[in-house]
Amino acid sequence: MKGLYRDFFLFPDITILIGLIVLSASLQLWHGLTLWAVACMLLGLLIFMFSEYMTHRFVFHLKPPKSPFLLKMLRRLHYDHHTDPNDLHLLFLPLWYSLPNLSVLAGIFYLISGDIWLTLAFATGLMTMLFLYEWKHYVAHRPIKPKSRFGKWVKKTHILHHFKNENFWYGVSTPFVDVLFGTLKDEKEVETSKTAKDLEKRA
Repeated sequence: MKGLYRDFFLFPDITILIGLIVLSASLQLWHGLTLWAVACMLLGLLIFMFSEYMTHRFVFHLKPPKSPFLLKMLRRLHYDHHTDPNDLHLLFLPLWYSLPNLSVLAGIFYLISGDIWLTLAFATGLMTMLFLYEWKHYVAHRPIKPKSRFGKWVKKTHILHHFKNENFWYGVSTPFVDVLFGTLKDEKEVETSKTAKDLEKRA
């Protein structure tokens, strides 16, 4: 188990992400934590859940593009992860992808709020949920047994996404979003997909 935790926390992208979260949270505490800041952090957590679902379903599962550049990018971001789900280097989202995307969300929030400190709180929420996403994704693919019923459920639904049918169970950090969009199904009602492990073969 120590090796499993070490592989996660010492993975470069995760270490950098933790550092950014600590820095951002420390700046918030230094400036003074307000109820509005806490609310913005919670909003960041919520927005990430929906962003994660939408990205996973409508971007990462795009049919293979004709552009070699886009195809190469999708292979790195998700296609190859379905082919080899337990490859550690394919398990985590690369920071060159995740941080610019979170920055766009934070930028939109700043345009709406006009407050840099509330935006920082919002960004802290986004990054914290990204960290939780990476941890839950890691647990789903490693020999770690969650102790809570919720943890076991999250792991089970993600395994179903990989080995049962890639068109359902998109939520990684929380499958609750699947409920809203009708992609949380009883596994007995879903046919086993022939392309779950090879997204490039989908018509």
